[in-house]
Amino acid sequence: MQQKVVHAMQSSTLADVLERVLDKGIVIAGDIKIKLVDIELLSIQIRLVICSVDKAKEMGMDWWVNNPVFCSQAPQGQLEASLAKINERLARLEAASPSDAVTA
Repeated sequence: MQQKVVHAMQSSTLADVLERVLDKGIVIAGDIKIKLVDIELLSIQIRLVICSVDKAKEMGMDWWVNNPVFCSQAPQGQLEASLAKINERLARLEAASPSDAVTA
């Protein structure tokens, strides 16, 4: 009697995996602490969330909505005023710095 062994293999493409990760979301967290004789010298906390925009909004993470850099409906007057201030400051700094020209 001969028996057949059937292996069911579920094949996932990179697109399938990416779709699942973006749909469900993934959190990567880590802490780095450097101590010397029980004195904490440095502490770094890393939190990385990877998900779709819809999932992020569902979780209450929508910091980009009101940020004018990321919002296409940003008030143009505010951005133009900010750029004008930067240009004015740059002009003052250039005027105050010594000349780059070398006299012979």
